[in-house]
Amino acid sequence: MTNITRRQFGKVAATTTALAGVSLPEFALAQPKPESRPFPPGFVWGCTTAAYQIEGGVREGGRGASIWDVFSHTPGKIANGDTGDVADDSYHLYKEDVRLLKELGANAYRLSIAWPRIFPNGTGQPNAAGLDYYKRVLDELLENNIAPFVTLFHWDLPAALPGGWQSRSTALAYADYAGYVARQLSDRVRHFMTTNEFSSFTDLGYKTGLFAPGLKLSPAEVNQVRHHGILAHGLGVEAIRANAPAAEVGVAENVTVYVPVIEDSANIEAARRATREENAPFLTALLEGAYRESYLEREGANAPHVEPGDMKAIGSPLDFVGLNVYSPVYIRADGSVRAEGSVRADGSARGYAIEPYPASYPRMASPWLYLGPECIYWAVRNVCELWHPRAVYITENGCSADDVVTPAGRIEDIDRLMYLRNHLTHLQRATAEGFPVKGYFLWSLMDNFEWKDGFSKRFGIYYVDFKTQRRTPKLSAEWYRAVIARNAVV
Repeated sequence: MTNITRRQFGKVAATTTALAGVSLPEFALAQPKPESRPFPPGFVWGCTTAAYQIEGGVREGGRGASIWDVFSHTPGKIANGDTGDVADDSYHLYKEDVRLLKELGANAYRLSIAWPRIFPNGTGQPNAAGLDYYKRVLDELLENNIAPFVTLFHWDLPAALPGGWQSRSTALAYADYAGYVARQLSDRVRHFMTTNEFSSFTDLGYKTGLFAPGLKLSPAEVNQVRHHGILAHGLGVEAIRANAPAAEVGVAENVTVYVPVIEDSANIEAARRATREENAPFLTALLEGAYRESYLEREGANAPHVEPGDMKAIGSPLDFVGLNVYSPVYIRADGSVRAEGSVRADGSARGYAIEPYPASYPRMASPWLYLGPECIYWAVRNVCELWHPRAVYITENGCSADDVVTPAGRIEDIDRLMYLRNHLTHLQRATAEGFPVKGYFLWSLMDNFEWKDGFSKRFGIYYVDFKTQRRTPKLSAEWYRAVIARNAVV
């Protein structure tokens, strides 16, 4: 701190006293009103969860085992040896969880269906008890005027499927499952999402081994797993359309978000170029119906084997694109653009360079969750300017925080509130500029089983005591209720 002399202090004090009598213009003191940052009329506000993370009841109602049941019971895989056996016990407490949504004023809820609860063995005879459970959940939502947005696969792959995502037959089995569920639930559900976050169930499960099933395969094998994942999506879209023609179909994808370090034409173009190139195995392939030549050239002999008809299915038109947005990757133009699709000798794309995070860069409680709220704007803008989707939903956005219950029983999560408010401010910019963002789903409604982190990381706006299953609203829930009520950033 710079030292200040008594004489300097006296001058500051005198100036302050003199200004006390000055009448400042009203705009100098006014704060932006919430109404100045509104979202479009009819905007969808909701929360998101996933079956394995909240349901529990893993051995009830005829449910089969998933690969996450196996993985979480493998010593050393999950923090503190936690499992999703009980999680939030939403299998039994779903009515209470719907009440939480109603208290918020939410008009939508993104939930996932557990594949092994419908087909315990992945294929074969469906489990009527599992289907009836989801019908009860959906009916409870609809009775409370909350629209269900259903994700058909959020990583809980049936353990009985031989080879998992290494096998092409898993993509075919998924299509059968998706078609069956769509046919059975289309009287209750108007929005289906095929899958959630390709890289999370392919790369993290089969490349790094951090997620179930915990494998570390060769590059060629990983690329084939990726292909089977997006093929499942494409076949799933076809199956849903065949069995629920009135429903809208989309995907929820954690597109890697590239943010220009400076908002000028060269860096904006670099961010667009990076978005297309670096998401080549997943969203780019879906929205273009083809693998980019630069991706295939870069992978060489490790490129995936593609059968006739695969890319047509993968590129099936979507009614909306769901974006899961958490953190940015900063991009600058590198001034060495070549012809479209060309690559450097090392296989890297041309025209951009990724800026690494310095050690001092701010993060939230999870070490991977770098803070950069403008990423939600650029996620929308990059995707819309590249591929022009009919509609966009933010299907996940939120953060972990080291929540503490005060002696008065409150959870004052102002760090999460800061994260959310800043992201919504940038999302409002996207809607104000005319990008077709139709809704926002906050991750997450309540604290839950956070995959390899177990219960050590809390993302919810409702605090869950995992011993008693008591749900307590955090300050962020109070804030989100105000956002929904005003349809504006507050």
